[in-house]
Amino acid sequence: MEHLSQFFVSLVTHAGYPGLFFVMILGNIGIPVGTELIVPMAGALSGPGQPLPNVLLSGVVATLGEVVGAGIFYLVGYAGGRPFVERYGKFIGLNLHKLEIAHGFYERHGRKTVFLCRFIPVIRGVSSLPAGISRMQKRYFFLYTAAGSAIWCFGLVMLGNMFGRHVGELAPYVHKLSLLIALAVLVVLGYVAFRMSRKRRGEVT
Repeated sequence: MEHLSQFFVSLVTHAGYPGLFFVMILGNIGIPVGTELIVPMAGALSGPGQPLPNVLLSGVVATLGEVVGAGIFYLVGYAGGRPFVERYGKFIGLNLHKLEIAHGFYERHGRKTVFLCRFIPVIRGVSSLPAGISRMQKRYFFLYTAAGSAIWCFGLVMLGNMFGRHVGELAPYVHKLSLLIALAVLVVLGYVAFRMSRKRRGEVT
C-alpha cells in the first residue's frame, strides 16, 4: 500500500495538476491510492517554484478529482444496480446483504451519510457506489459530496503546505483526525436536527 501511494505521489510530482486530478479520480473509484497521504503531499508540493505552483488551486483540483471520481462510481451503481453487486461486488467487499443494509441506511440518512463518508479513509473511496445503487437523488449526492470533499481536500492541502518537507510525519495522524472530524460533524448535525425538531413541535403546539 505504501509503495503504491509513493508511486502516485511521484505521478503528482512529475505530472502536476493533471496528475493530481487523475490520482484523485482513481482514489474515488475503489482504487487504494491513499488519498489521505496524496492530498497532504500535494500541499507540501504547492507554492512558487514547486510542481504545483498555487496552494488554493491544488485544493480546487483535488476536490474536482474527488467529485468526478465519486460521480463515476455513483453512476456505475445507479446504472448497474444489484446485478453489478452480484457480479463485481466481491472485488470491493460488497454483497447483496451489505447492499440491503446500505440501501436502508441511505434511505434514512442518505445526505448525512454521503457527507460524513468524505472524512473516513478507505470507506470514502467506495461510499458513492451504494449511494448510486440506492438511487439517491443526484442533486443531493453531488452537493454533499462536493461539500465534504472540499473540506477534506482544502484542509489536508493546507496542513501539508504548513508541514512542508515534514509532511510524512503527519500521515499516521490523518486517519484519527478524519474520524474526529466526522464525529464532530455528526454531533453538530444531530444538534441542529434536534433543535429544528423542537422548533417544529413548538410551532405545531
